[in-house]
Amino acid sequence: MGGKRVIIDSNSPAKKCAKIYLGDDDDRISQLPDDILVDIISHLSLKEAACTSVLSSRWVNLWKHTHSLNFEAGSGIDKIAMQLRNERKGERLKYIAWVNHILQSHKSATLKEFRICFDLSKSSQKAITKWLAYAFSRQVQRVEVDLSSNLDNRRARPLRYSFPKELLDQSSGGVVSSNFKSLKALSLDRVNVSSEAIEFFLRNCPLLEQLTVHNEKELSNLEVWGSSLVLKHLEITDCDKLRSLKVSAPNLTSFKFSMLWGEVLLENVPMLVDVSVSGAYSIYSDKKLLHTLSCCIFQLEILTLLLGRPEEIIQLAEFPQMPKLKKLVVQCDSLHDRSIIALTSFISACPYLEEFVLKLCAYVRKSLVGQIDKTKKFPHQHLKVVKFCGFYSRSSDVELVEYFIGNCVVLEKVIVDCSYESYFADDPVTPFRLSVEQFTRDEVKQHLEAKVRRHIELVIL
Repeated sequence: MGGKRVIIDSNSPAKKCAKIYLGDDDDRISQLPDDILVDIISHLSLKEAACTSVLSSRWVNLWKHTHSLNFEAGSGIDKIAMQLRNERKGERLKYIAWVNHILQSHKSATLKEFRICFDLSKSSQKAITKWLAYAFSRQVQRVEVDLSSNLDNRRARPLRYSFPKELLDQSSGGVVSSNFKSLKALSLDRVNVSSEAIEFFLRNCPLLEQLTVHNEKELSNLEVWGSSLVLKHLEITDCDKLRSLKVSAPNLTSFKFSMLWGEVLLENVPMLVDVSVSGAYSIYSDKKLLHTLSCCIFQLEILTLLLGRPEEIIQLAEFPQMPKLKKLVVQCDSLHDRSIIALTSFISACPYLEEFVLKLCAYVRKSLVGQIDKTKKFPHQHLKVVKFCGFYSRSSDVELVEYFIGNCVVLEKVIVDCSYESYFADDPVTPFRLSVEQFTRDEVKQHLEAKVRRHIELVIL
């Protein structure tokens, strides 16, 4: 196997016991070398990894050499979001104590992954900064700091954690720059970070392939620029104060961004094939979006559009042909039973499209009687898979599915997902909600099953 071998301290109880431990003849796993066992343990959660210490004396200290420190709180992050302020403070202190305890026990000289995922704020600034310094000092390859909560949009939040400038300043005792050379992926969610800090990583991380900045509230101007960048995946979303974003990255293959009131400029992106755009359509009108994508629209293979209201779809008809597009994903709100058949004009501009996904987020899901729009038939020669998420059996929903069934020459599969598409991840799954979803599935089966030709697979979720 590649990578460094792990040597357990010969004075440790685990090593001493390992010398005399013969084990069960059937225990082949324990007979493997330490570095292989550590690689296996590194694929477990931290709590699972720690539990391996009870297997035998051979395993007592192995988990402490894990290459992956994923401090995932699991259901705890949902629990804390529902608590009162004092209770949340207690849960945060428990989380901080847990992370500190693990780091004090950890012995690996290098890290492949370091992940913090909990509802923390500026009050935890010192602890989080210490954790990041620990990770970078071990030539970490992947770092994720996710301080978001499922209830971010439902309650007032305390001051945010800000990525510390001193961590990057060697003159003030920051992390040695050589420790950033191994970094391949950096993801910051609900962390305030300056453009200078981001540009520092771009300059000092020659292996950086993935950069994600989400839900940031101070960034105003950002340039991701450089002919030597190896960056392949870039995500800059929900940065409300960002007014200018310039990207020039010759190896970039995927780009996810939110449109701004200002300018998003793309240059020198010959490898870019996957683009995802979000934001109120009033901000990024079709002309503005076309201007942003002008240098790459004819090379795109995957395009994801997160729109607002269904009527904004009509503007998409102004798009030019996208001859290489193979997958199109459109997500929009659906306040009423409004026709979404206008999407077909946009799809017609993608002559080699193979997969189409529509996601509708609706405030109302009851079936209404609406006016079916008439549209010209257009044979889609390559479309094989159509997926409809948020299907509520309204006239507009049925209308679009029937269009695809009748116009796709090589259609192989139609997936209809009747589950509730919620705006908030914490919306409870009630018996009433489940009964409505099942009623919708029964309606879909009744309305569409007979209309689907035998060679087409109809999947109802």
